[in-house]
Amino acid sequence: MRSEYQAEVDRLRKLVEKHLYSFLPSLEVESHKLGKAMEYTLKLPGKRIRPVLLLLGYRAAGGVDEKEALPYAVAVEYIHTYSLIHDDLPAMDDDDLRRGKPTCHKVFGEAVAILAGDALLSAAFEAMHDDYLRQVDYAEKLNARIRAGAAIATASGGSGMVGGQTADIMAEGFGLSPSKAKNAAEWLEYIHPLKTGALIEAAVEAGALVGGSSGKCVDMLRMYGQSIGVAFQIVDDILDAEGETREIGKAAGKDKAVGKLTYPAVHGMEVSKVQVKELTEQAVAAIGKAKGLDARVDEFYIGILQEFALDLAARVK
Repeated sequence: MRSEYQAEVDRLRKLVEKHLYSFLPSLEVESHKLGKAMEYTLKLPGKRIRPVLLLLGYRAAGGVDEKEALPYAVAVEYIHTYSLIHDDLPAMDDDDLRRGKPTCHKVFGEAVAILAGDALLSAAFEAMHDDYLRQVDYAEKLNARIRAGAAIATASGGSGMVGGQTADIMAEGFGLSPSKAKNAAEWLEYIHPLKTGALIEAAVEAGALVGGSSGKCVDMLRMYGQSIGVAFQIVDDILDAEGETREIGKAAGKDKAVGKLTYPAVHGMEVSKVQVKELTEQAVAAIGKAKGLDARVDEFYIGILQEFALDLAARVK
């Protein structure tokens, strides 16, 4: 990524980090352990990809004050973090490491980890609804924010991330069973856009909506998010197969060990890398079409989003 673009991404990441705990609810002393568990997982080192993409979508759409979009940026990070806590549980992926550190349930126990995930999900919607209340006298802004919140809510639930996670669990073993291989590709095409892609897509869309964009411009930003969301999961699949635990921050090779349905398992490594390249090209083309659709579109931030997609693809060359 070009230095001027990287500097702006770093600035937005630091902005998210600075305000990451500002929207958490105040807890009584009796719930002190819950707060510690929430903050522990939020503090684990990460790239903050979803909230940064939301802020980039906001700026690309013409938004000028990122504080307007912060409740939504933080909300998607809370939702993502809750999903990681639950993913790592013994009943789910049973992981001991997350971003190179012990997982939440290893530090605080399963019961508190489950509750910490629940509380982070609730905190996300508290943050967004608090912002709705601040806009009750501004119909246009309120409408845009409700639409942004609805996009995030849909992407998080049964028709989005949770639905994809459920299908992912149900499909375990497909990669190890020749009798099921015929259906594996169809399941994969259902799982990845929901399990990982939906929240990334919604983050970009929500940022554009809060930024004041509408119509075809939002559509182009949504299509961008959709393409990089699926590409992100395929890259994750590839790194799990080819990477090292130290590099990816969690146990490498686990997908294959449990028969997880992944792009490399179904299509092979070379086809998976080609698919990442094609999705990246689709993302870059879609976001490029946003130029000229709205006078408020900021081409500098369009450029950053294009570079963001290209950098993602470069991780698996």
